[in-house]
Amino acid sequence: MYSSNSSTSERPQGSADVPVGEDRTRDRVLATVLEDGPISAAELGKSLQLTPAAVRRHLDALTERGLIEVKSMARQATGAGRPARRYVVSQGGQERLGDDYLPIAVEALRDLETYAGKEAVDAFVARRFEPMEKRYSQELEGIESLEDRAEKIAELLSADGFVGYTREAGLTGQLAMNQAITPSMRAAMAAVQLCQGHCPVLGLAKEFPQFCEHETGMFSRLLGVDVRRLSTLATGGHVCTTHIPLGRFEQANPGEKRVRVKSTRQEKLR
Repeated sequence: MYSSNSSTSERPQGSADVPVGEDRTRDRVLATVLEDGPISAAELGKSLQLTPAAVRRHLDALTERGLIEVKSMARQATGAGRPARRYVVSQGGQERLGDDYLPIAVEALRDLETYAGKEAVDAFVARRFEPMEKRYSQELEGIESLEDRAEKIAELLSADGFVGYTREAGLTGQLAMNQAITPSMRAAMAAVQLCQGHCPVLGLAKEFPQFCEHETGMFSRLLGVDVRRLSTLATGGHVCTTHIPLGRFEQANPGEKRVRVKSTRQEKLR
């Protein structure tokens, strides 16, 4: 997880001339982009109580350093008009905010794969998630609501440095206003997304997809539903997103017909 105590080695040349308060504000901007991205300049200013000029100054500096980047996104209401400019932490920024020991860990796993095979790597990753899943399972005891369980997992992920949070999903835009969709269908399509704004092991996950696969499996077991990974930082996404259906299709009776919603190209695992 990003810390506001940035080391001087992370600062660009000439930053020694930047006032301490200015440097700390820049750290706050980066932390907010990490936790809330994709986020607009206006939203940043409101969140941090900064003037538009100050926000632009800090965003320009962070962009120049390669820590953040701009994402052009269609406006959610209609999708029409000029794309909205929103900021996210760049892949380079994610790596620079990660663990300094990752290069050594990557090399060790490469050797393990070379001498013992992919099965050995898979077994190693599975063992890594066992204590994490056990700890999370204990924290989830007594929480019945699927949405509340997702919120708790997000809280636990944040404590572990993954910057976890949830957001509502399901029907949006014109589809949400479609009168042909019955209340039962709307309930079945209700969903929440579990998001992770940072990955402490990004360098490992990029080369060894088993980390993302086992993490997704852990989420599914902890929640008791089938989940779907929509995007990951390791495959170029600006956030790791796991789709959690609240309709609990897995509990439908064998004779019931399940409703299947066709996913868009963007929703498929990258």
